[in-house]
Amino acid sequence: MNTIKYEPIIGLEIHAELLTITKMFCGCSADHSSLLEPNTLICPVCTGLPGAMPVLNKKAVEQSILVGLALNCTINEVNIFARKNYFYPDLPKGYQISQYDHPVASDGWLDILDENEGTRQRVRIRRAHLEEDTAKLMHKGNFALIDFNRAGVPLLEIVSEPDMHSVQAILSYANKIRAILRYLGVNSGDMEKGVLRFEANISVRPLGSQELNTRTEIKNLNSFRSLTQASSYEINRQIDLYNNGLDVNLETLGWDEVKGETYSQRGKEEAHDYRYFPEPDIPPILVDRSWVQTISSQLPELPDAKNKRFMEEYGLSLQEVRSLTYEKEFADFFEKVVTLSSSPTKMIYNWLTGEFTRQINERNIDIQKIPVTPENFAQLLDLFSSRVINDFTAKEILVEIFISNKNVRDIISEKGLLQISDENYLTDLINRILSENPDPVKQYLAGKESLFQWFMGQVSRETKGKSDPQVVRQLLQKILKNNN
Repeated sequence: MNTIKYEPIIGLEIHAELLTITKMFCGCSADHSSLLEPNTLICPVCTGLPGAMPVLNKKAVEQSILVGLALNCTINEVNIFARKNYFYPDLPKGYQISQYDHPVASDGWLDILDENEGTRQRVRIRRAHLEEDTAKLMHKGNFALIDFNRAGVPLLEIVSEPDMHSVQAILSYANKIRAILRYLGVNSGDMEKGVLRFEANISVRPLGSQELNTRTEIKNLNSFRSLTQASSYEINRQIDLYNNGLDVNLETLGWDEVKGETYSQRGKEEAHDYRYFPEPDIPPILVDRSWVQTISSQLPELPDAKNKRFMEEYGLSLQEVRSLTYEKEFADFFEKVVTLSSSPTKMIYNWLTGEFTRQINERNIDIQKIPVTPENFAQLLDLFSSRVINDFTAKEILVEIFISNKNVRDIISEKGLLQISDENYLTDLINRILSENPDPVKQYLAGKESLFQWFMGQVSRETKGKSDPQVVRQLLQKILKNNN
């Protein structure tokens, strides 16, 4: 039996709430993510009461232009808002004010790296358009409750072309979009709060074919884990259907996290189903070139440019710099430490991506709120690299500065953590340990060399981790050799 090999065809829609002070078309606060009572950030406009008039948020337009520029898009001179008509409980007006034919930005691209093959791929971006977010549904028993705090929050939808052919590719693309949005300061990237959501459009076709088969859309994926698991499941589901002589239906799907499977929500709508027509209460926006140039001057150094510079300036590999530049604040912290410290750059990198990152992860610290100053961390590394303190002590101090951010030298003084490097003291200590353990000494001299590390551990235990391991190693080798 011949098994047909299939190729996934994947496009991604990314919905990113913009970090504006107020909502898209009214003066209500856009900060719905804080712990507020439901339905407290509302007014007649964002709850869709009759006669309420929307007023456009200029900052949201500026932020969307900034994103468009970062994604290599054309910024369109004419932006037109339209009414996207559909009826759903979380849509108070019965339509959504959105953009379609005349978005803020279009025809862009983003290069991604295929982690498996180590090759670059260009993903085309069809458009980035502005719209208002919907309300939030909460289900309790047999009831559905609606919180309108989120309704009307500025939402930027970034729509890719179906250029991706693996789950790894869409994960790389989604990660990069998130990083860019955070670099620009227009989205927090906090998916647990629903401010960044994904919708995957998936179809499969025989490998080598150029036709586009029926697709499905998986809605409201709010984590990278959900995105990859749902996409993997749907790809395999469609392949199984074709292999069994069945068809794929054009439909909108949900993702059941518990069951680990997609499920049908409704038939997939096409553009004509939404009956788009221009929003009569918002005139067309004319985007002046000088305005675009002013916004363009606000673009920071983005991840790709920072990766290239870090490789050239610091002699790090692409894989190493990408672990530093994924978050702007982490990259900035690294550079600040490099300028303050006399330690080797590679050592700074190893500590930052090793013990430092472990402390951040264990304490669930937001990378934008690192409780350690670059000055204090640079001092810690310099004391370690100059052998004033050893590895064990440096890690102990790192834990303390994450808790209190006290000055490193003050911690050393308070806890008596200076490294013991005195050769006379260490020689006497080693001789005492060897004399108290004659059997291990005989076994070592008889060829059981693994016991050397045991002797090293005994010295470290006696000095409570304060001994200089390099000096101890040299003295121990010398003394054992003389006992032979």
